[in-house]
Amino acid sequence: MKETISDIQLIDQIKTGDMTSFEILVNKHKSFAFTIADRILQNEEDAEEVAHDAFVKLLTSIDKFKGESKFTTWFYRIVMNMAISRTRKKRIQTEDIDTRPDGISEYSSFEDVSGLKAKDRTYYLNKAVGQLKDEERLLITLYYFNELDMDEIVEITKIDNGNLKVKIFRARKKLAKFLRQMLPTELESIL
Repeated sequence: MKETISDIQLIDQIKTGDMTSFEILVNKHKSFAFTIADRILQNEEDAEEVAHDAFVKLLTSIDKFKGESKFTTWFYRIVMNMAISRTRKKRIQTEDIDTRPDGISEYSSFEDVSGLKAKDRTYYLNKAVGQLKDEERLLITLYYFNELDMDEIVEITKIDNGNLKVKIFRARKKLAKFLRQMLPTELESIL
């Protein structure tokens, strides 16, 4: 019956020391936590580590959750902050391995990529999302991939609603531009 227990009920049980409830909460939210971290960090190993660390932080600071917002909003903000902190610590100059020595991206000259399969569409979409700035990647992920509403994203990011709409609009335009560069003839099938 614990599968039908709400996040708030699980949190109340965790506060009493019930580790089974913590395990249920982790299993319920681990995929989404990983997705947010991965979109920001663009590295699966780092994303797994950040998601794990976020759950540890959740457990050690569970008493700070007062229920004033949705649990998911509170927790995903923890994940987002930890991932952004990790990117700031790891920020070093690197050369993109997809760029040839002459500076031309290996994907910029695709003329005809007919018959893209769903797996290929996902690959190119993720590659294009990966070219966005950290904040843009996060906003696209939260809004389009995780289908959060604007109020939830405002709560997580602390960006005011009007500014958020503009940022999502601009990120979406950049994403379309990157996709056009990679797949000029196949863009319609992806979008």
